[in-house]
Parts: sequence; structure tokens; C-alpha cells
Amino acid sequence: MSSRNRTRTASSFKAPALSPGSAARLKALEARRFIITNVTPEIDGGRYPVKREDGDRLEVQADIVCDGHMVIAGRLLCRPADEKEWRETPLAFHDNDRWIGRAVLDRNTRFLYTLEAWIDEFGTWRRDLLKKANAGQRLETDLTEGAALVAGAAKRAKGGDRKVLTALAKGLPSPADDPSGAMEALLADPVVELMGRWGARTGLTRYHRELEVVVDRVQARYAAWYEMFWRSQGTDPTRGSTVDECIARFPYIRDMGFDVVYLVPHHPIGRTNRKGRNNSLVAGPDDPGSPYAIGSEEGGHDAVNPDWGTLEDFRRFTSEARDFGFEVAIDFAIQCSPDHPWIKEHHDWFRWRPDGSIKFAENPPKKYEDIVNVEFYGLDGEPIEDLWLAWREIVLFWIAQGVTIFRVDNPHTKSFPFWEWLIRDVQERHPEAIFLAEAFTRPKVMKGLAKLGFTQSYSYFTWRNGKQEITDYLTELTRQEPVEYMRANFFPNTPDILPTILQEGGRPAFLQRIVLAATLSSVYGMYNGYELCENEPVPGKEEYLNSEKYQYKVWDWDRPGNIRDWITHLNRIRRENPALHEYDNLKFYNAWNDQILWYGKMSREPGPDGQPNFVLVAVNLDPFHPQEATIELPLWEFGLPDWGTLEMEELFSGHRFTWTGKNQHLWIDNDRPAFIWRVTPA
Repeated sequence: MSSRNRTRTASSFKAPALSPGSAARLKALEARRFIITNVTPEIDGGRYPVKREDGDRLEVQADIVCDGHMVIAGRLLCRPADEKEWRETPLAFHDNDRWIGRAVLDRNTRFLYTLEAWIDEFGTWRRDLLKKANAGQRLETDLTEGAALVAGAAKRAKGGDRKVLTALAKGLPSPADDPSGAMEALLADPVVELMGRWGARTGLTRYHRELEVVVDRVQARYAAWYEMFWRSQGTDPTRGSTVDECIARFPYIRDMGFDVVYLVPHHPIGRTNRKGRNNSLVAGPDDPGSPYAIGSEEGGHDAVNPDWGTLEDFRRFTSEARDFGFEVAIDFAIQCSPDHPWIKEHHDWFRWRPDGSIKFAENPPKKYEDIVNVEFYGLDGEPIEDLWLAWREIVLFWIAQGVTIFRVDNPHTKSFPFWEWLIRDVQERHPEAIFLAEAFTRPKVMKGLAKLGFTQSYSYFTWRNGKQEITDYLTELTRQEPVEYMRANFFPNTPDILPTILQEGGRPAFLQRIVLAATLSSVYGMYNGYELCENEPVPGKEEYLNSEKYQYKVWDWDRPGNIRDWITHLNRIRRENPALHEYDNLKFYNAWNDQILWYGKMSREPGPDGQPNFVLVAVNLDPFHPQEATIELPLWEFGLPDWGTLEMEELFSGHRFTWTGKNQHLWIDNDRPAFIWRVTPA
């Protein structure tokens, strides 16, 4: 080694210049000193928004770590998408480098949110100062450093905070002459609070994504739907009912406690290949056809079936509905009869066979001869933009007529990008609009539709009958990832589906299933006739015999054996108990009998008595036999020991009693296959 190399000193070293690429990377890394990971809620790396309701608090969690042993701090940034200024709320340490922030979502719109973290210089100084003070060390130098931090914060602060910090910096006792006074002043709670707002934020790092939350109306989470087949609400079996006859049924629906009236398609019905009774391929001269075969010479999706009424009548229908406290939902079925006006006007919107005939809808081996589907993409694979815009105008048209909710028929058979575009575009104009996806299809497809923007989703509840499958399915929906974006609207039946349990279980099954629908989920619905326990099937199928989908029908709404009083009481129980307004607060408890489902819901906020609203439900899942079980009373929900006592009020009967001790016994018959208790600690 040469003497020159042996005598080289550090002061003579000159760092080589950074390449442009290295300089850019170094500059970028300066803004990423913190590692922020495992952010929740976040769907598919931020590709899709999460969902909440107006008035909710959005809770965001993340793992946040940094080099060294400094005190760190952070904040949740949240703002409506149409505002520029972020609303800030501080993050709180949870455990194991996990941090939590909460923001109030106070508008029915879309919000953005993200996170920031930084080194809390004042917090680090304060922590270390206290350690040194406890060890009896001299503090003058440390107090001088603290004073400098306050002076720096005073320069950054604004308004009244700046005046307070400036005065503190100037009037601080001398750390050398009065260390106790300086320490007391610097560690005062108001000063700590101000420094949290204006202290230096070294290494400030923002999470690399701005995430989105769709804030819907509360109606998206809590509602009771009554599905009205509009042409079957009258008294004449030779014709469909009129708008006025439908309006005349509003008191009946209101008194049962429903708040959404949902209409199957109310448009003109085509005549070509019109279906006859029980879905026969040949219709009689007086058969009305399926309302899903939309379009005729009288008009298409923006017209009202003339047998029912006029557009003016429809507006009167929605106006009267509002007066009764209802919202109106309509079917949005993207399909056309062969007689739809669009077929002549827009040849390129449909698929044509080589022989020149139009292609009918089909799901092989099933064929739907009375309808045809539109084509969302042209032969070049590009969207047919005027078709997409036409469907959007249909939705906006009905909103202008007083419709707020759209039940979308078979959305999984239509373009996914179309739904993502349409729902967002409509909600930017009308954030109050709600879209329900009627898709009984593969689970991941149903979840995908919810991610694309559908406000609510149909579900497999209709076929979940056993205790374990109900528990597993509801745990998935309400306690796992889907709860962030998918709200399941539980229907125990539809005009298309008469499930086996209702066919075979009779009245007890109808009582049981409506309680499950109304209490497991916070939003549910039923198809008219459910209250009459209508259950005559097409042999061997889950379909109604003599369905009003294909014929005129007159119902006897006072038919013996109806369960209208049960449903009325059930909806009253829902209204009066805030715990049943929530979707994600469901918990299952132990009942040692596979035929008894035992579960509860507790409200997030306390009631006037200072206690949360807590509801327990026990349901006999066997429509054929009484069942009994030992159950575990969830005393721990109130922080009570195993020998604690709960006051029980059974809400169907009004019976009150106390239960003491964790293990209790109950017996449930078939005539009344469910109990609902409101529970308070004794």
C-alpha cells in the first residue's frame, strides 16, 4: 500500500455524482420513509370502492412501521370526491404496529380516503425527557431543544394556535435558570395538543393509494320491500288491475310495515311469441303474456303498459306512494320483445342470424322465445356507445318520474363494464339511486357485480335451510370481506322461485323463513302472496303453478291461514329495535340442537337508557316438529359473569321474565317457530 493511500483522510473524500436515475429514485424514497401496509378496508388493491351509509363512521386500519425508535404519528385523510380539502382525523395506536383512524361520512356521495404517517419530533422529545427526568439526569439542554421545537411549530401554526405558541415560545422560563418551570410549561396538556397539530412532521409519508368509499342512503342498508305484481292487485280475473287499484292497496302494504313498493316491469308487452299460461309456447287470445317481454307498438322501456295506465298515472302512483311513506322500485330488465320499437330503429343493437332472423334469448337448453337481447359491443369489439347512452337515459327518465330504486334483472348476463359505467354515471347525478342486482349465479360473479357498483345483491339465502349452512353463509356475508362491498337483500321467494322448503313446509316454513330474512339481514323483501302462504308448485320444479307471470290473477288478501299479522308484528319489531337496522352486527351463539338457530344483534350506539339495543332470536328450522335445546345465554356481551341475570322481553307476545345463568333451556313449536327477545342486564 502506498504512503499516499495510507495518509488519506475522510475530509479528502468526494462522493461521486449520482446518475439522473439514482437521483430520482433517492428523491422518491425520501417521501416513503414509512412502510404503510395491510390497509383495511381496501378491495382488490383499491380497484373497487367499499360501501357505507350516510352518517356512518369509516374505520380505517393499517400496519405502520419506520426505522429507529422514534415516536410516530399519523392521520386519516378523508373528503367527498367533489371537495378539494382533506378532512383530518388522528390515527390511534391499536397494537403490534397497527393503527386505527375514524372519519364521519356525512353525505350521500362518494368519498376518498388515504393515510399519512410521520415522525413525531415533539412526542419523541417528550418521551425521552420524561425518561431522563425519572433517572435524575440534568435536563437543561433537552429543555432548550423542546423550546426550539415549539418555536418552529409557532411559525407553521395558523390563527389562534399561532398566537398561543408564539407567546409560549417568547415567555418560556429559562431552561438554565428555571428548568422545572420550563418543563411544566412545555409538557402542559394544551401544549401537547397544539404540538400534535403543528409540530414538525419529519419523514412524512402518504399511502400510495387514494381509496374510495360509496356512501349510500341508509335505505340501502335498512328497508323492507313488498314486491307488487301490478296487474294482479284488482278483483276482476278477466283483466289486469289499474293504477288506481294498485294505489288502493297502499294502506294494506303500509299497515304491514313495508317501506318499498317494488313493481315488476310495467311496460307494454310484445305479442310475437307471447307466452301462455304456465309458460306455454302458445298464448290464448286473452293471455296477457310475460311482463319481461318488453316492448310493442305502444312503446318500449320508457312507456307504461296501457292496460295498467298512462305515464301521468304512473307519476300519480309514485306521488301517492311517497304520501304513504313508500319508495318505488321498478324492474330494470335489459331485454326486448321481438316487437320492441328499437329493433326497427337500431338494427345494429341486436344479433341477427345468417338467414336474417333475429336471435332469441336462450340459456341452453332453455329458450326464451318471447324476448331478444341487445348487443353491448359491435363486431369490432368496441362498445356501442349510443346503446349504452340509451339505457342510461331510460334510468334517468324513470328517476324523473319518481323512481329511486332499480331492481336489475339478470345483470350477470350483461356487460360488466357497462354496469360499472352506468351506476357511477347515474349516481353522480342522483346519489340517492339504489341498484339491486338480481343475479342468482356463481358466487364470485355475484361478488363481482357488487364490487362493480350494485348497491344491493340477491343471495343464496333462498336456498340456505340448514343450521350450519346458514351460519357459514351469514358469517361470510356479514363478518368477512364481502361485508365491505356487498349488501344482501334477503327474499325468501320471488315470482320465479318457490323454494322446496316453502312447498313442503307449509305455514310453519313461511313463518320461519320470513323471520330469518327480516332479522339475519337488515334489508329484506317478499313477493306478494307470501303472506297468504301460496305454495302450489309446478310438479318437480321450484316454480309457481298458475303463475301471475303468464295470466291474470285475483288474490283473496284475507284468505284463511294467512300470516299477515305475523309479518306486521315482525316489521314493527324491526322498526322499534335499532340493532335490527344494522347489517354487520350479527353473531351466532351456541344452541345444542341442529334444528334451532340462535343468534343476536347489538346496536352500535346506546339508547336513552344508556344501554345498547340488544336483540336475541331463536328459530326452529324444522317446519314439521317442535324442537328444544339447551342454549348459551351470551352474558359476556354485557360484561356479566356466567351467573349473571338478563331481563328478557319476548317481542311477539310481550312476555317478560329474567334468565339467570349462562345455560338455559327453550322449546319452540311449529305454530310459532320463532322467538325474538329484547334483552337488558338486570
